[in-house]
Amino acid sequence: MNNMESFDEKVVLITGASSGIGAATARQFASAGATVVLAARTETALETVASECETMGGTALAVPTDVVDHTAVNALIDATIERFNQLDICIVNAGTGESVDTALSDIPIEQFKQVTETNVHGAFYTTRAAIPHLRESNGSLIFIGSFKGKYPSSSTPIYAASKWWLRGFAASVAGRVGPDGVATTLVNPSGVTTNFGSQFRERSNNEALDAQTTLDVTDVADSIVFAAQQDAPAAVTELDLNRQDIFERF
Repeated sequence: MNNMESFDEKVVLITGASSGIGAATARQFASAGATVVLAARTETALETVASECETMGGTALAVPTDVVDHTAVNALIDATIERFNQLDICIVNAGTGESVDTALSDIPIEQFKQVTETNVHGAFYTTRAAIPHLRESNGSLIFIGSFKGKYPSSSTPIYAASKWWLRGFAASVAGRVGPDGVATTLVNPSGVTTNFGSQFRERSNNEALDAQTTLDVTDVADSIVFAAQQDAPAAVTELDLNRQDIFERF
């Protein structure tokens, strides 16, 4: 992103930070001088991203966290405040999706639970724990939604439903915390070339999508940084980031 403002003295927490959009976002903020707190389940990958961020000039703290565990999320926020005494920007990014084009009767209950608990419960736990500190800093709360959170998806109905929920939750939270000085943004990207989907799918987005016509992780990271740059009273409440031909399907 050109003309990116400095985020010196800002503390940015990112869930799902070990790869994809989360890792790219961490690198963007670190390159602008931010302190980044990185959360994800995979400690080794998380430490790699933390090292990259520090090489770029930022300060990084890696906190292995499974967002489906509310006690782990509370510990993540506590570790952030204990180490840095503030939280300025919280990016709710951790998410997963189900297998594609699978009959509902064939989707294992455990898979349904994993998608719902990560995308819905995890977003709630993170938001709940972060809000008191964002109120203190007049900070920013940024949710990573999806194109599929606005339009039906017959191929991935559970994932789509989780993002429809997130969209309603983000707008409703904005109504509560906006008057307190917290800017709330929902970023809705269409498909992005990452390893997303590899947990339950034969092919990840990297393999299934055409990189020449599909969003890259840096496109999404740029949008997140743009939202975080807004000064009060301005706030980007919802940002749709789509490939140029997205509506051809209609």
